[in-house]
Amino acid sequence: MPAYSYEALNPQGQLCKGVVEADTVRSARSTLRSQTLIPLRVDQVGRRAQALLPGRAGDASASPGGTGWNRQLWVARAFNALTLSVWTRQLASLVGAGLPIERALSALSDETENERQRHLMATLRTDVHGGATLAAALSQHRREFPAIYVSVVGAGEASGRLSLVLQKLADDLEEAQNLRAKLVGAALYPAIVTLVALAIVIFLLSYVVPQVAAVFAGSQRALPWLTTALLSLSALVRNWGMVMLALLLLAALGMRQALQRPALRIRFDAGWLRLPLVGRLARHYNGARFAGTLSMLVDAGVPILKALQAAAETLSNQAMRADALDTLARVREGAPLGQSLALKKRFPGLLGMFARLGEQTGELPLMLQRAANQLSGEVQRRALRLATLLEPLLIVAMGAAVMLIVLAVLLPIIQLNQLVR
Repeated sequence: MPAYSYEALNPQGQLCKGVVEADTVRSARSTLRSQTLIPLRVDQVGRRAQALLPGRAGDASASPGGTGWNRQLWVARAFNALTLSVWTRQLASLVGAGLPIERALSALSDETENERQRHLMATLRTDVHGGATLAAALSQHRREFPAIYVSVVGAGEASGRLSLVLQKLADDLEEAQNLRAKLVGAALYPAIVTLVALAIVIFLLSYVVPQVAAVFAGSQRALPWLTTALLSLSALVRNWGMVMLALLLLAALGMRQALQRPALRIRFDAGWLRLPLVGRLARHYNGARFAGTLSMLVDAGVPILKALQAAAETLSNQAMRADALDTLARVREGAPLGQSLALKKRFPGLLGMFARLGEQTGELPLMLQRAANQLSGEVQRRALRLATLLEPLLIVAMGAAVMLIVLAVLLPIIQLNQLVR
């Protein structure tokens, strides 16, 4: 049954909004009147929700009051990482209880208090009611549901184990969110210290040092070399600071645009993996995501080739993604998974070893999950160790920079006092 969004007045004269199911617009209005509501506007969700949901395909020109480009920039998403995992778990519970997808979406729509989520679920319900699969309905909202999410749901529908796949998908989303939060937390303090240090140094160079320079402007004596260098650096920051900042921003934008080219992006990501500290961290992080997703799909009964394809899409590093797709090609030709992964040196060796053990023991999902847990724990330990090491180094670096500036200012004063004596 189609869904209609409405705006109506209640008996107290207050404006209320919601979604109602009816065969036609007239039936929807009759239903609202039977609830003592005065309908002001009734629109089929399939049309109006496209204007409200920026992730809907073909909404670039459908949104009233602004272009599609503006809506993409300013309209918030219905789901963030946390709410998406909660919604997925709720949907898994309802589907596991035997409810059809359409009724499960209807129940979730009635429970949510977020209007944007309610419109999104009403649109999904309308698409499913029209005969589309859940994955096909989700694929129309790429901004809300990533490609990997849609692929996993589609694989679950194809295998007939949607409830189990959704449950494991919710677990995977939560684990990924926890890992990401711990990495961000580990990097937050060093980032704040770095920004504060830069702000202090720029303030000293652009404002304090010129004030001191004016005191020694009329002096005929040669200034110490440290003071001369500091004055030159201060003049460079004051005269060319904005130009250098603009060039830096242009270089960043140019680099981002260049990385849109697949070949260059693969070379860049491959070089990133070779860096001393962050490279190993990136390898383990992507390896944990790959192993966790592959374990989830194989355990749900998804064929190994489809599982590898979906797991490859979770890799943010394009070089490792290329290796995963090459592994997929080798497995398709009959090679064992563990042996194929062991040939890819960008993947942690632990992953290939556990995959080989899983194939030998017939416990591939379990061994892949153990590999994912070990790699995830290693990422957390290395990130915390790196953050612990960076914190004192950044503080020492900031103190050294401020000390050099203060020393450069004090040296001429000390020189002058010696002459007076």
